Amino acid sequence: MGDLMRRYWIPVLLSEQLAEPDCPPLRVTIFGEHLVAFRDTEGRPGLIAQHCPHRGASLFFGRNEESGLRCVYHGWKFDVSGRCIDMPNEPTESNFKEKIRAVTYPCRDRGGVIWAYLGPAELQPGLPELEWAVVPATQRFMTRRLQECNWLQALEGGFDPSHLAFLHRGLVAVNPDGYQKNEVVRTGWGLSVGNQRDFAGGQTSWRVNQLMMPFYKMITPRGQDATIGFHGWVPVDDESCMVYSIDWHPERALTQSEIDHNLSWEDIHAERIPGSDRTALNRDNDYRIDRALQRSGSSFTGIKGLAMQDSGIQESQGRIHDRSREHLGSSDASIVQIRSFLVDALRGFQRGVEPPGVDPSTHRVRAAALTLPNGTPLDAVPRALVQAGSSAYSSIAEASVRRMSDGSAVEEF
Repeated sequence: MGDLMRRYWIPVLLSEQLAEPDCPPLRVTIFGEHLVAFRDTEGRPGLIAQHCPHRGASLFFGRNEESGLRCVYHGWKFDVSGRCIDMPNEPTESNFKEKIRAVTYPCRDRGGVIWAYLGPAELQPGLPELEWAVVPATQRFMTRRLQECNWLQALEGGFDPSHLAFLHRGLVAVNPDGYQKNEVVRTGWGLSVGNQRDFAGGQTSWRVNQLMMPFYKMITPRGQDATIGFHGWVPVDDESCMVYSIDWHPERALTQSEIDHNLSWEDIHAERIPGSDRTALNRDNDYRIDRALQRSGSSFTGIKGLAMQDSGIQESQGRIHDRSREHLGSSDASIVQIRSFLVDALRGFQRGVEPPGVDPSTHRVRAAALTLPNGTPLDAVPRALVQAGSSAYSSIAEASVRRMSDGSAVEEF
């Protein structure tokens, strides 16, 4: 699966983590490969193999100066393309440095994220055209955090509709009763994953989230003129992933109240240990579960925050969940189809088929909340309703809070 993922541009850092030219380099591990990121004197981001080609010293300790990263062990210096641009202690007439190249990967700064391409150079696609990456910075808010489990069980948790009424009860209002049907449609970017509830009057409410290859989720907006959410579960290695969480609005700057909500403990942007990507609530402190809060009924779990409820339970499955022990029911239909899709994508890739979502033009989509007549299949939803860049945003992201037949207001997720 790692070779398949390398066909895409991958988030490796937030741009702010390499805040300025010649700033301190940072360690980065992605797909189990240990690398060092730096921003050179011209402001170009670089991603280089951690160990110097000379004697294997870590370039994390290197001096980032004068358009390159210099190893402090013997002074060899490399630019963002991997060329050795200085080699002290060699004779003046030596051309040895011309024969040395460090392993590096192309990087681009876009949308507040540093992206890297780790695949074959001749197959490098265009940069991602995700909507949040091309809107002005004032229209988005983003964070990242470490999750200590395999990327796929985290992604599956993101597309599991039935957990919302239980795991997140107290933070998300969802009717726990009644069967919520799921429908999945394969697309050029990956999958459209629809969750539907039928209402009186012959209407069906749809919430359509997008699974975008290789490991992204576009989240349905929660109300009129609401922000759109996005998650990315980027594998650090087999047993951990870096979760990128982004909220953005396609037409306006975020309000202060929206920013404040993103910074609050109950939302998806979890508090982290200062100077670290690890969250303050973690497996070592049992996510500071509050049993009194759990008994009170105001929280189903006693764990504070949407992000930490997800992380805590997904990590509790084990670092790599043994799916052979599962017993899946009807409500797990979308999970089954996601797994089938990923297996098919991998098998196609091994046969030489172009992976879905590599073409950046397929990225121009949104999640959507809409109401359709009962019986309308998800694949009949007009493409215009999920097309990014549409001027009809307010009608696409119609209010998701509806009046149930019993008179209670329920926000459908």
